[in-house]
Amino acid sequence: MAQRGVQLDRETFSCSICLDLLKDPVTTPCGHNYCMNCIKSHWDGEDGKYSYSCPQCRKTFTPRPVLLKNTMLADLVEELKKTGLQAAPADHCYAGAEDVACDVCTGRKLKAIKSCLFCLISYCEKHLQPHFESPAFEKHKLVEPSKKLQENICSRHDEVMKMFCRTDQQLICYLCSVDEHKGHDTVSAAAERAERQRELEGSRLNIQQRIQDREKDVKLLQQQAEAINLSADEAVEHSEKIFTELIRLLEKRSSDVKQQVRSQQEREVSRVRELQEKLEQEITELKRKDAELKKLSHTEDHNQFLHNYPSLAPLSQSASSIQIRPLSGFEDVTAAVSELRDQLQDVLREKRTTVSLTGTEVDVLLPQPEPKTRAGFLQYSREITLDPNTAHTRLLLSEGNRKATVMRQHQSYSRHRDRFTYWYQVLSRESLTGRCYWEVEMRGDVFVAVAYKNISRAGGSDECRFGRNAKSWALDCNNHSYTVWSNNVQTPVSDPGSSRVGVYLDHSAGILSFYSVSETMTLLHRVQTTFTQPLYAGLGVFCWFGSSAELCKVK
Repeated sequence: MAQRGVQLDRETFSCSICLDLLKDPVTTPCGHNYCMNCIKSHWDGEDGKYSYSCPQCRKTFTPRPVLLKNTMLADLVEELKKTGLQAAPADHCYAGAEDVACDVCTGRKLKAIKSCLFCLISYCEKHLQPHFESPAFEKHKLVEPSKKLQENICSRHDEVMKMFCRTDQQLICYLCSVDEHKGHDTVSAAAERAERQRELEGSRLNIQQRIQDREKDVKLLQQQAEAINLSADEAVEHSEKIFTELIRLLEKRSSDVKQQVRSQQEREVSRVRELQEKLEQEITELKRKDAELKKLSHTEDHNQFLHNYPSLAPLSQSASSIQIRPLSGFEDVTAAVSELRDQLQDVLREKRTTVSLTGTEVDVLLPQPEPKTRAGFLQYSREITLDPNTAHTRLLLSEGNRKATVMRQHQSYSRHRDRFTYWYQVLSRESLTGRCYWEVEMRGDVFVAVAYKNISRAGGSDECRFGRNAKSWALDCNNHSYTVWSNNVQTPVSDPGSSRVGVYLDHSAGILSFYSVSETMTLLHRVQTTFTQPLYAGLGVFCWFGSSAELCKVK
């Protein structure tokens, strides 16, 4: 209880400005006590105004009161100092460089805990108390401590800016509204805040919705990544099994061929050696017979010669009756294996493994902007060649299979199931995905197209003709009109004005654009759709013999 009493005495004799024990205490006309220097400094800051106020109760005085030292109060303070219990706020209560300081404190300032938008002053806990105790402060607006209170003061009229000019979109004071902002659309700052608060809430709802949408997109992409990884792992595992089986089959076939060759080798060598032994036996017999005849030929006695001559045994069958086959090696086996190798290579080239994820594609990203200049397009240029296996037999391919020309005679192409049999058309060898650009030089009536690989080829129906089905898109360029065909729907376009057409493809974004290429790039038509398979460049050349279309080499 004694300690509590000391605490009350210490607070009683403390200056509400510096929060320290009173030094040279003085009393204002309203009865509040301050250090002489504290209250003088406070009122010095109010010079130029018509009245002076008490920092605690805000009572105003006109003119400035003359303050005299309160001798009795000074004596009491001196007695209190002797007790050694002078108040000293903890260091953590003082304002640092990053804190908002109390505007009322003198000397070392305490941290402000609130700022008043009416007073435009920040208060520490001690100096804030009158705002809670006196009815005069009931309408004051307290906010979190702010260093920017002076921004609420009009620089021209030194008044609080409580209005907002919607015409000039700025805060103003009341005097501004009847002066330079007269006739403008003005409202109270609170009304403008309420309006913008509603807009802000709407923006926040929009942002939160977009966040939710993007989070869903991220989740879909995560699922897609997981599906891609799973599918890729399964494809690799399955492919390894298939190639292992293929390698095992090739090894078995190799072993069979080796065994067959060795068996045939053994039979042929056995036959040859058997003939060799027969011939060697005959040679031995012939040599023995020759020796007998030689000996008889040297007999000098005529009677003895004639006596022994009939006794010679007749010769056996001549060796000339043995048929020796010409040497036949195993070149036919080597040729057969080489042919098998070539066939396998052709199959692997023609049906090389590709990875297609269109079935699980989730395109939530914005498409890349389309280039504006030819140089911008050329960074996506592709070297494309024509596939002879798809060309109509009236089309002659030249310039390294980049140019197709209509001929009177049929060309000597081999039969192939991928060949167009009615329309004078041809597809590229290369498939097209991602972003690609190529150019076509035209002479005569030409179709510049893209198509899926599974477009029909046999016959003259629309299912085989570029642009007349759901599997192809085409720009028809002839001497009379220019038309884009898509799913058998035609869209007229302007005359390209140039014999060269540029084609830009953004496969993932579903964009196909046709441009007239000259000194500038002129957009003829843009198709926006969804591509579900890799595309192939197509050329169609019609009507006149000698008409041609060429895939240009671009740099």
